[in-house]
Amino acid sequence: MMKRVCFLLILEKKAQYSSFKLVQEQVASEAVPPELLKELYRRQLIYRGGLREVCTCLEFIDDQFHAEYDHNPIHHMECRMKSMDSILEKARRRGCEMTADSICGTVRDIAGVRVICNYIDDVYRLAELLMKQECYTVVKVRDYIRQPKENGYRSLHLVIAVPVYFLDGCEEVFVEVQLRTVAMDFWASLEHQLRYKQNKDISSRIDIELKACAEVSATLDRRMQKIFDDLNKMD
Repeated sequence: MMKRVCFLLILEKKAQYSSFKLVQEQVASEAVPPELLKELYRRQLIYRGGLREVCTCLEFIDDQFHAEYDHNPIHHMECRMKSMDSILEKARRRGCEMTADSICGTVRDIAGVRVICNYIDDVYRLAELLMKQECYTVVKVRDYIRQPKENGYRSLHLVIAVPVYFLDGCEEVFVEVQLRTVAMDFWASLEHQLRYKQNKDISSRIDIELKACAEVSATLDRRMQKIFDDLNKMD
């Protein structure tokens, strides 16, 4: 069976758990109180536990689908943790109070998983099953598939609160889940590269062309879904 999970954040143990001293050195140029930095570091470890929990849940759902329907809705998953620099930068940009509670309440994508699905229906099936998990609380749902962003971006975004049990207690953390098809991911990845990695101003003509490509991608998704459905009806 195809390996479906790409854990970008756990390629090696040493990289996974940076020491607190290293974290301090990485943000040494910023005026961050040591107590705040230490608390955010502690919470990062808990967020990592929440991310693992959600990824394991999704993997198990995928395995059940394969057993029941001979179909894997998940093509692959990509998991990531925000760096300390990124957390602090986003918190400042949002204008939130520089406390651990305020930062963690405002920056809800400290832990994130991108789930790449084969078909549009798979996206909604997975989202529905994930939101039905009794131990999770759905905090926010944004459906950019039915209502794409102005630039053509399509994806289904969930923010869920996940309980994490550790040595001396339990805490809930937010995990952002982005669900999209292979076609949506293809467009989003290249659009991001073209728009933000080239360090060039994007003209209105290029904007229009990128959005047109998003529409082509969406049409392809619908056609592939129909082919899949038609084949299933023949069984």
